[in-house]
Amino acid sequence: MSGQELATSATKQAQKFGAKMALARSIVQLRCQHRPYELVMNDGTVFFARTIVIATGAYYKKPTTVNLDRFVGHGIHYGATFLEAQLCQGEEVIVVGGGNSAGQAAVFLSQHARKVYMLVRAATLSESMSHYLIARISVNPSIELLCNSELADLGGESALEKVGWVNTLNGEVRSVKAHHLFIMAGASPNTSWLRGRVALDEKGFILTGRDLPLVVDPDRSPLWPLSRPPFMLESSLPGVFAVGDVRSGNVKRVASAVGEGAISVSMVHRALAEL
Repeated sequence: MSGQELATSATKQAQKFGAKMALARSIVQLRCQHRPYELVMNDGTVFFARTIVIATGAYYKKPTTVNLDRFVGHGIHYGATFLEAQLCQGEEVIVVGGGNSAGQAAVFLSQHARKVYMLVRAATLSESMSHYLIARISVNPSIELLCNSELADLGGESALEKVGWVNTLNGEVRSVKAHHLFIMAGASPNTSWLRGRVALDEKGFILTGRDLPLVVDPDRSPLWPLSRPPFMLESSLPGVFAVGDVRSGNVKRVASAVGEGAISVSMVHRALAEL
């Protein structure tokens, strides 16, 4: 089933139970001084809500030097879990990115793949990756770190078969036979409209549940105002929940996002019962 088919089915089911849909519009402001909260749309329409579930997702950064869409679902990956690792058993794979997520993926995949090529645009990893990860990568014989490198070519018929890259300093072009390419260039959550309203982590993802008391900075966001602890998936604003890729700590998988969405429904009922 394609993503479009899944979304269409979900929309029809929601409408069947009386939900009103506002498609091709966006929320630009959350007014949270009073409850019910006010949600302002880009056309000026204002919605009033006692509870809110935020599932605005994240934008995943992608290299622009090659056409990745051609091999989506056929060799291009945006996460490195046990499932993907099993597919790479004994093969050569490429990881693109210079942050912690890319470093963690390279180290993890090196336990299964024969060779991991790590392509990094920057000259070093020192400014973008934790020192402990850099140390683990530098002593791992299965990982080849390639700084100043960018993707240059993807080859294959129905699935990915070859990956090429170029050294941006000397222009040297290199390619290997590979069936798996991991894009770990980072993600930007769609939370710009929430800054100053709910607690966000250092990357802008929404903090929820047990993460809140440990990391909320009173200079950046409001402290939890109630005597009870936050519900699971509840943000620093009572009755406002976050699910899916926009939530800090989410594992960035469709299955987990769907599960969090289902759990949030019961949390919403608990929050409404308080009122």
